[in-house]
Amino acid sequence: MTESGQSRRSSTPAAAAGLADLRDRIDSIDSEILARLNERARVVQEVGRHKQASGSAVYSAGREQEIVARLAAENSGPFPDHAIAPVFREIVSATRALEEVLRVAYLGPEGTFSHLAATQQFGASAELVSQASIADVFGAVARGQAHLGVIPVENTTDGIVTQSYDLLPDFEGTLCGELLLRVSHDLFSLSGRRVDVKRVISHPQPLAQCRGWLDRNLPDAERLAAASTTAAARMASEDESAAAICGRTAGLATGLRAIETAIEDRSDNTTRFLLLGNQPPEPSGNDLTSLVFTLRRDESGALHRLLEPFARTGVNLTSLQLRPIKGKPWEYVFFLDIEGHPGQPEVREALSAASSVANSHRVLGSFPRATPGTK
Repeated sequence: MTESGQSRRSSTPAAAAGLADLRDRIDSIDSEILARLNERARVVQEVGRHKQASGSAVYSAGREQEIVARLAAENSGPFPDHAIAPVFREIVSATRALEEVLRVAYLGPEGTFSHLAATQQFGASAELVSQASIADVFGAVARGQAHLGVIPVENTTDGIVTQSYDLLPDFEGTLCGELLLRVSHDLFSLSGRRVDVKRVISHPQPLAQCRGWLDRNLPDAERLAAASTTAAARMASEDESAAAICGRTAGLATGLRAIETAIEDRSDNTTRFLLLGNQPPEPSGNDLTSLVFTLRRDESGALHRLLEPFARTGVNLTSLQLRPIKGKPWEYVFFLDIEGHPGQPEVREALSAASSVANSHRVLGSFPRATPGTK
């Protein structure tokens, strides 16, 4: 036997003993973590009793962002910063459920990107309630069947989701948060072979977000719209000549094989979602405020006068969208997102001046901004 072989054999008992000692230390630390988690849970139960007495909302987007930001700032390693958010998402989700199980409506079925956004935001202990349409998400929140609703409003490739914007002005609740989801689209089929594809099925948004790839690689394939990416995957699972653009979860869950991954036209393809609720969140110090205005069509310069107060007071306008008013040709509803909260003096001044110009106006909600890359 070689000297190196004798060395390896003789060191094995010592190494095993050392490994066992390290595992014992890990077990002890895990027990300490569990004890502290239960301590946290008991405090959360006290918080729940205070919230119930005061009528406060169960969910607070600003508070949960604050927790993650504070812990990341305090982290000295080697535990990675990027792992803090998902770990504490589940801790918060589980302990929040001790106050009350959070019910969240989303555009379903399971496996859609709305479902993924809700799962990543609220964790495994929330009750996610699938809805057949965006209008049904609004309805579930309005009727009190869900605490919150997740609606897609904008994509970096394909622009705004018009149905969501058209429903917002009549929603009597409030916007109370936003989510940002990096969206990657895969192409799935029964065979997993591109040559078999005669038609491509997906929700209209993914079809648009992958238009360039489809034009280059499947120019002759028919493109069919489905109610959701999950519905598209189910349709493709019943048709050997069809392929579905969907997420990996939906594709694998329906027994399909991947033809190509990440076929979206932009590498930064991201969808923005808003949270519908019935209780406004507390100011976070890093808020967006969403507004809706209508203007008199016959007033020259009305749009300029609407926007001028925001520039004058130094309130940054982050988004301006318009949608036609049904039954009134060439008249529009204007949606504005601004930085800040109505409780801030400069925001209050700008809103007062802008509303005096408008034919009608409403604050749709003020809510903490999402942190890019964490949702």
